[in-house]
Amino acid sequence: MIDFLKEQNINEDLIKQVLEFREKYPLDDSLKDRVPKSDFKYYGKEIWEMAITAILQGSNILLAGPKASGKNVLCDNLATLFNRPSWNISFHTNTDANSLIGTDTFIDNRVNFRPGPVHEVATKGGFGILDEINMAKNDSISVLHSCLDHRRSIDISGYEKIDLSEPSRFIGTMNYGYVGTRELNEALVSRFMVIDMPEINEITLKKIIETNFNLKKEYLNLFIRLFLDLQLKSQNSEISSKPIDLRGLLSAIGIIEKGLDVKTALKMGVTYKSFDLFERDVVNDVIDTLFKDNLYAKDIFNK
Repeated sequence: MIDFLKEQNINEDLIKQVLEFREKYPLDDSLKDRVPKSDFKYYGKEIWEMAITAILQGSNILLAGPKASGKNVLCDNLATLFNRPSWNISFHTNTDANSLIGTDTFIDNRVNFRPGPVHEVATKGGFGILDEINMAKNDSISVLHSCLDHRRSIDISGYEKIDLSEPSRFIGTMNYGYVGTRELNEALVSRFMVIDMPEINEITLKKIIETNFNLKKEYLNLFIRLFLDLQLKSQNSEISSKPIDLRGLLSAIGIIEKGLDVKTALKMGVTYKSFDLFERDVVNDVIDTLFKDNLYAKDIFNK
């Protein structure tokens, strides 16, 4: 990851400080399997430098932006870069304070505290990824306030107060306009440094695909055009954001490499991400415009 940052021309002093951070807070061997091993990397010098600087300063960060802007990839990359164990904390209707902090459980005829992911982040110096934080219920978010601000502590009823380990950080992610999302309240937002994630552009998309697949130039450009055309249609409200799925596109290319034809793979990875029949027709029209029938791996990949 350090070599990758150097290729991205990240400030050398920041890289030096990251290495000092890793040396100051060595990783316990028992937590090595919690450090993400992402196949994908985030491209964007400015965003990288903002995120690294905030973490070095001791702040928590909130990555806010549209779908397919690389929020989760950056989360994993940051945990890998700083060599910290990571806990992914997804917010949904059933997420409550107990599932975040921990709860009592009965083991061997005794009541024991079973720690939740926020407790693990706090005590083990990890990075807590607060995924889709704007889908959280108010009562689950409120328990995070004391560990996200200057107090950096968790006060568990019936147990001792726990102070966060020095390298512990929280990284929130949020999409705009998803069903079930809500505006974050001012008290919560004030506890983060906010990074506005830009939409993926042609240059970045090309780097991502080239890094993972050895496509012929013609077809590399067609996959890029497909994604950008669908992204534009979504921006113009012709389709929803559901087919704008970079993971789906990359998985489709991977499936093609294994032997499935191009159009069937794209249906699985892109078209069928929407369950609206009209929207599927629009997406398939774009695919049919760009790709011929009966294309296979031998046609689109370099040998």
